[in-house]
Amino acid sequence: MVTQYIPAGGPGIRVDSAIYCGSHVNPYYDSLIAKLIVHSVNRMNAIERMKRALSEFVIEGIETTIPLYKKIMADPAFIVGYNDAGFLEKYI
Repeated sequence: MVTQYIPAGGPGIRVDSAIYCGSHVNPYYDSLIAKLIVHSVNRMNAIERMKRALSEFVIEGIETTIPLYKKIMADPAFIVGYNDAGFLEKYI
């Protein structure tokens, strides 16, 4: 059950979600319970905006991928735009 839900917000930030505090997430339901979308004038600004949004986004009571995305946003290879098919393997 979702015990706390505080979506990120602000300029260039959008959250698509149908959950709320008290929601029960069925294990057979689509694992995408919230989608965080960030845009800005360039990659570096968008990454900084995403870091801020991830630090503000609170979903408690269930496991989320927020910690994973915080690590990715701090990864030097990601920041400069380098990625390949094996990029996520170091995090999983």
